[in-house]
Amino acid sequence: MKKMFALLVAALFIIRVASAQNATEFHKKQFNLDDSGLAIRGYDPVSYFTAHKAQEGKKDITLVIEGITYRFSSIQNRDLFKASPAKYQPQYGGWCAYAMGATGEKVDIDPGTFKLLDGKLYLFYNKFFNNTKKSWDKDESNLKRKADANWAKIIQ
Repeated sequence: MKKMFALLVAALFIIRVASAQNATEFHKKQFNLDDSGLAIRGYDPVSYFTAHKAQEGKKDITLVIEGITYRFSSIQNRDLFKASPAKYQPQYGGWCAYAMGATGEKVDIDPGTFKLLDGKLYLFYNKFFNNTKKSWDKDESNLKRKADANWAKIIQ
């Protein structure tokens, strides 16, 4: 009986670990990451909130959450993120908020083009004379509603 119980516990543990690994891999595939798993092109997600600007993170101040690597400009910012990752992670996996709302597509971003809205970080594409934040600002409530719905379909 003890062997059966031990086998059952071991099987449940293996299933749980495998499930967590699958969830992490799925999560990583949805986020806008470079080949090494780095988010926001190495920019500090906390600095958007604390300094109200985009700041590059330092290579030696990092944190990995759910397989995603974040860089920080200070140890204090890293610790703030560690205490509450969901508060600082960019919306829509770090993809362009405007594109997510307009077409539901995953479009790359310029880390320096951002908006804080209701305590959340939104990032935007801004290249080749196409600053999508300006378009977002013109129809924000409609685009945000659509982006939320499109992102929910992607991560389900």
